[in-house]
Amino acid sequence: MTALVESPLQLLGAIEAHAAGHSGGRTLVRARDDVPALRTAASAVEALGLPAGLDIVVGPGPRHLPDGTVVVGDPFSGAFQSALVRAPRTPEHLVVVDDGTATLDLVRRLLTGAPLVRLTAAAGPLRWTLGTLAARRLTRLARSGRVTLCTALPLDPADRDGLRELGVVVAGHGFEWLRTRPQSDVPQEATVVVGSAFVADGLVHADRYAAWVSGIASEGPVRYLPHRRHDPLVTALFARLPGVRVDAPGAPVEVRLRGLRRGQRVVSLPSTSAVTLTRLLAPHGVPVTPHAVPDSWWTDRVTPQLRAHLDAARTLAARVAPAAAAGCAAAGSLAPSPV
Repeated sequence: MTALVESPLQLLGAIEAHAAGHSGGRTLVRARDDVPALRTAASAVEALGLPAGLDIVVGPGPRHLPDGTVVVGDPFSGAFQSALVRAPRTPEHLVVVDDGTATLDLVRRLLTGAPLVRLTAAAGPLRWTLGTLAARRLTRLARSGRVTLCTALPLDPADRDGLRELGVVVAGHGFEWLRTRPQSDVPQEATVVVGSAFVADGLVHADRYAAWVSGIASEGPVRYLPHRRHDPLVTALFARLPGVRVDAPGAPVEVRLRGLRRGQRVVSLPSTSAVTLTRLLAPHGVPVTPHAVPDSWWTDRVTPQLRAHLDAARTLAARVAPAAAAGCAAAGSLAPSPV
């Protein structure tokens, strides 16, 4: 199996998919070398001790889809869609792993037959056509039973049923492999702020975001983990605040924060990490709180549809918390997680 990953979360998802047995025994993870922080993320998970049969190579993405089973974290990628559409033979099997809340948008588009085009992208006619062709190819693969969605996100029951009717195998996970790995260098601050990419992506006003983090820091010591896409000037400002320790971006937050314990808390803006960290930390009594983004924070480029999509992580985290706390409290069971 070959895994094509472009983000730290996709990397973790590919490893979990391999560890859960979706690879047939061997997996080569190809991590793109032009994605900031992905090389650091690869080094961080390698240091944990990779599961048997899995190797990671950091380098250029392949120009063609390999034969056999292929793992992909970003079906919205133009490079992936071009390779999928142009390939003389489709993959033997396609395993889709999480790429944040974009995974939920992928599910909606598969179920409605909409083109695979990002909500955040201004798509022209050519991009729209490519997304349409890719959606059709992916749907045909699903109808022949050759698509698996391996996800840590809680799916709406109607979406889950719709995927299964389409032919998609839905496999939930709760980071069972990661839970078995040793933990070191756990933040000691009572509050950990997981940084957002909203400022760097031009979705939220920088001054509002900076004032929010500054307010949290005024309450006590804070460990701040910048997003891999962060505004360097804003991050530098936080490093100058009394009581704030700023980490370097890179290793997945799931790797760095899974050792937090009762008495600590995690705060963030709505993001997929609020969901994944809830899965990992709820059993330890660590609250993970994604704060709602006030209307005045959003920039003009954020449409109501995009705003609702970005804010969905708050609802997802709330849905995950009770099940995560109950499921893992029972003697640390590593059974697959419901989605």
